[in-house]
Amino acid sequence: MMDNLRAAANHVVLKIILAIVAISFVLTGVGNYLIGGGGDYAAKVNGQQISRAQLEQAVQNERNRQQESLGDSFSALAANDGYMLQMRRQVLSQLIDETLLDQYAQTLGLAVSDRQVKEAIFAIPAFRTNNNFDNEKYRSIIASMGLTPDQYAQLMRKQLLTQQLIQGLGGTGFLLPEETNRLLALAIQERQARLATLDINALLAGQTASPEEIQNHYNLNKSTYVQPESFKVSYIALDAASMQAHTTVSEQEIQAYYDQHKDQFTQPGRKRYAIIQSKTDADAQAILAELQKGADFTALAKQRSTDIISAKNGGDIGWMDADGTVDELKQANLTEKGQLSGVITSSVGFLVARLTDIQPEQVKPLAAVHDGVAAKVKQEKAIDAYYALQQKVSDAASNDNESLASAETAAGIKAVQTDWFTRDAVPEALNSDAVKQVLFGGSLLGVNGAPGNNSDVITADGDRAFVLRLAGHQPESTKPLDEVRVQVEQQVKRQKALQQARIDAEKILAALKEGKGDEAMKAAGLSFGEVKTFDSTRQNDRLTQAIFTLPHPQPNASSYGLSDDDQGDIVLVALDKVAPRQLDDQQRGQVVSQLSQGMTGVTFDALLNNLRTEAKIKMGTGAQMQ
Repeated sequence: MMDNLRAAANHVVLKIILAIVAISFVLTGVGNYLIGGGGDYAAKVNGQQISRAQLEQAVQNERNRQQESLGDSFSALAANDGYMLQMRRQVLSQLIDETLLDQYAQTLGLAVSDRQVKEAIFAIPAFRTNNNFDNEKYRSIIASMGLTPDQYAQLMRKQLLTQQLIQGLGGTGFLLPEETNRLLALAIQERQARLATLDINALLAGQTASPEEIQNHYNLNKSTYVQPESFKVSYIALDAASMQAHTTVSEQEIQAYYDQHKDQFTQPGRKRYAIIQSKTDADAQAILAELQKGADFTALAKQRSTDIISAKNGGDIGWMDADGTVDELKQANLTEKGQLSGVITSSVGFLVARLTDIQPEQVKPLAAVHDGVAAKVKQEKAIDAYYALQQKVSDAASNDNESLASAETAAGIKAVQTDWFTRDAVPEALNSDAVKQVLFGGSLLGVNGAPGNNSDVITADGDRAFVLRLAGHQPESTKPLDEVRVQVEQQVKRQKALQQARIDAEKILAALKEGKGDEAMKAAGLSFGEVKTFDSTRQNDRLTQAIFTLPHPQPNASSYGLSDDDQGDIVLVALDKVAPRQLDDQQRGQVVSQLSQGMTGVTFDALLNNLRTEAKIKMGTGAQMQ
């Protein structure tokens, strides 16, 4: 069967593989290969009909998928007729592709048995509960997709057929050993080169910059010399944690809290159970009869219970309060210590239970929870005081909007004033989203950029709060030339030095290529350095990338090129040797695997393209929008 596939793939696909551009399986348009026609069906593919109902169901499934993925955003897309028409075309295109692949698989004799389909469905994690196939979950999920079990099984069969096709194409032997070696030699290689650097900084000393050149450069690059918007802020910081450190509580407050919240310190009544689990009702009835005759519960649980975990503990399953007790044990209504249940039918089998112990409701004494109560009271008092202080400071800041003096008095602390800072360098104390939103939102600015009103209390991170006042503001501006003249002059000189270095390097490069490089290099005071090795898998900078674009050197000669490095200097390159990098077996296997996977994808796309080209595809009226 696979031989048939390999033969067909080699015969049909590989002749055109190098001329094909990979195309998307899911998003292919249908307009360029569908032949128009009538009929109340969506399309006919080599005479096989895709019904209107199939298309409508597939379109609905795609709508549901996009709705789930995009949420509310999909509503806007769905209102666009053009978008919905394109989606319908894409869905129909996918149905046609699936039909073509199904037909091709049949011509190759590929088939998927009912057993294979069943095993594939059983293996899907979404249909499993506790690592077992859950039929109810399976039916519920596929029903939500608008599918019956038969329809879903048919979709699974098509998917398995496609997988067979892909696996077959992956084994076509497209990459022969010689081709693999050639590709590895191209993709994984080392290059040995020598470098000579023209140091730009060394050329700067000989450069001059006239006033006109400085002015022109400044005029053309004003955006480089922008002074960003800057701020100076006064602020009062309130901290809940520091308030808690200065809060005290009395024993009377602790007692009062305990009395009002006793339910928090009450341990509800509990019962301790033991069980013996059986697979059948008959086994459980037999065990119950033995227990009623006086048999030892612990011994029987260890010997006969099918629940491995509780059996090791003689059937004991621990303490349970009313809320934590399973319904089966609640319904057994065991009220006395040592009492046995009847046979209980449960989701895991049949149980016989025993109430082994009872613990009544208990209220912990204050002495046992004193420190915890004290901490709770202290925390609540501090929080109350914190919010009361916030309100007090807020009132003072809003009643006196000319300064923070009244707010300082209310807070009992002095305001802090920052130095000048920009939006990108906010002081650490104020670097929170809530504070920056107010600070940069414009509400603190007055007329003509002067300080405006105080802020309201700004809560940051839950336990900190601030009141802000703008102490100074400088809008974004272009720095005057006099302020940046030295910087501009240096840039002009550097550009001229770079231009000179590139001209000199081009002349030297021409001489090197003509075989006169020694004299040119000596005249420029340059020489090539020691041989360096560069790896094709680590082309992380411009210089290395340039080295791997140079042509291979001729025997006993070098190939020359020009580049710049990360420091901005001009670099002459002498490429001496190109050689495949040696890979160990594991590295070679990984690279070959990646190459093979890539070729499988291209081959599959080419196969699909070829099937479309040779197919007779006719559009029906069912393909049109409703």
